[in-house]
Amino acid sequence: MLFVTEGNCTKSSLDLAVAAHGGLDRFNQFKTVSAHLVLGGRMWALKGQEGVMSNVRIRVTVNLHREHASLAPFQLPNQRTAFTPQRVAVETTEGAVVEERTNPRAAFAGHTLQTPWDDLHFIYFASYAMWTYLTVPFSLTWAGFEVTEIEPWQEQDETWRRLKVKFPPHIASHSTEQIFYLGDDGLLRRHDYDVEITGNTPAAHYVSDYKDVSGIMMPTKRRVFIRQPDNTPALDPVLISIDLSDIRFA
Repeated sequence: MLFVTEGNCTKSSLDLAVAAHGGLDRFNQFKTVSAHLVLGGRMWALKGQEGVMSNVRIRVTVNLHREHASLAPFQLPNQRTAFTPQRVAVETTEGAVVEERTNPRAAFAGHTLQTPWDDLHFIYFASYAMWTYLTVPFSLTWAGFEVTEIEPWQEQDETWRRLKVKFPPHIASHSTEQIFYLGDDGLLRRHDYDVEITGNTPAAHYVSDYKDVSGIMMPTKRRVFIRQPDNTPALDPVLISIDLSDIRFA
């Protein structure tokens, strides 16, 4: 079953997911979402970024209707980050540019999971990732996303519906094709992708601990593992952990 989200289609798993997470009408009432963000896991030591973002005072803010994200404060109390697919930067709170990189994805050429990152590498990855996580499933309804419902998957004593999504080229994300797993309640359970900028590292990303925030269902706990050839996660180590609190829509 293939449906392109810009067209008309019958009640699909994507429709059910959007409704379960709060509905497009509610989502479209807001411009941004922000949250306190704490990152952990093995990934950051591999990248020479151990301890980055471990302070709960740091806040991520994403635009809900275009791909833009910011982290603040970043490294210093008067600094923040700026991200679009075409540019990443560290800026002062007054708007002065401390450092920046245009065409940031090109800076990952030849990278593997063990290749060290500088701050701008980290900002690019963290920003597009958090934008994706905080806007799905609503962003999947946008023109240009191609969504195919594929065979279900058995896990955790449940049968999960699966959506294979092809992302449009103007959206920065992990990979062109990603798979989203939905429970019977329509809520996201798991998200698979290959991290292209780390040499196509296969990932299985689990979400849990949902909270109703202003009428939108938001998972507050995320754990990412290496995805094995049989499509199961290698549970040790945790590659990335993400914990969100104080989530606010505006």
